[in-house]
Amino acid sequence: MATTGARVGERLRAIRRQKGLSLHDVEARSNLEFKASVLGAYERGERAISVPRLLRLAEIYEVPSDQLLPREVDGEISLVDSGGSLLESGFTIDLVRLHDLDDPDAQILARFASSIQLERQDFNGRMLTIRRSDLRVLAAVMGRKIEELGARLEQLGLRAPAGV
Repeated sequence: MATTGARVGERLRAIRRQKGLSLHDVEARSNLEFKASVLGAYERGERAISVPRLLRLAEIYEVPSDQLLPREVDGEISLVDSGGSLLESGFTIDLVRLHDLDDPDAQILARFASSIQLERQDFNGRMLTIRRSDLRVLAAVMGRKIEELGARLEQLGLRAPAGV
């Protein structure tokens, strides 16, 4: 089974080709923001792509960001985490706690949260709702399955209490 990075790379290549673009076309379209050699490394799974760069590529390709992520093998995504609670409507994370953590997953999540805050122009700084549409992106960048997100956030103490 291919790694998450390789699967993301395969999807990046497929979307680029569907758009009829070469690596050099994307380099030119991005005003050299994305070098052809770096794009190729992303597509081969040799280099990990950050959330902001993934979101920027989605803009360049003019597709929703979740389209740059690999499709699940069975075509369906289970939205039940290991704790049994549904993630269908998303969940809220505690940003104050997030910024106090020194953990690799927390650092990834902090970058992801910052990009969502910028996109939404939501800077309350205390809580952030991770929407269902964000779950696939978050799972991919964290190298986890969607089903594992809730449990991992619980483990880190980041899931905000309901109704906050």
